[in-house]
Amino acid sequence: MRVRLRPAELGDVALLEKWDRAPHVIACATDNPDATTAFEDTDWAEEITAASSVSYYLIAEVDARPIGAMQVIDPQAEPTHYWGDVAPNLRALDIWIGEPDMLARGYGTEMMTQAIDDAFADPAVEAIIIDPLASNTDAHRFYARLGFRPVGRRMFGDDDCLVHRLNRITWLNSSVQMAAPPRRPRIV
Repeated sequence: MRVRLRPAELGDVALLEKWDRAPHVIACATDNPDATTAFEDTDWAEEITAASSVSYYLIAEVDARPIGAMQVIDPQAEPTHYWGDVAPNLRALDIWIGEPDMLARGYGTEMMTQAIDDAFADPAVEAIIIDPLASNTDAHRFYARLGFRPVGRRMFGDDDCLVHRLNRITWLNSSVQMAAPPRRPRIV
């Protein structure tokens, strides 16, 4: 295992702000061609301080170097209700690799594999949902390789997204899951 996921800390705020302004992250996060940040108006210190079992951020490291981040959400329980009215027993993931030189090296797959394993370690979790932009066909292929299947387009604010879902049984029967490193203690 080359990637280590750890809880985001206040010391990560400057890094998250830098990644939030990175053109490749912006391009994957919003359809707005004039956007200067990927996650508009996000106060990273507030997000990290508000971490709970229903919404938290992880930092991905390779050889102790931070390379990316993830958000893990219980979409039914999290306070912003970003996902609207959704069924219970789901998790939602968001992922981005902030360091451009770390793209296309398999780190995203490792990050997702660990986060998916962790989500499904809770026997109540039935599925994981994600919301890549409909225009981000590279992300669609990436998620398909992990077993996610498109369930439909949906607008989140001004962003046209293609929601994908990964059911527990699909993951448990997948070759990606079987190739994953042995289970470790829960991330948070």
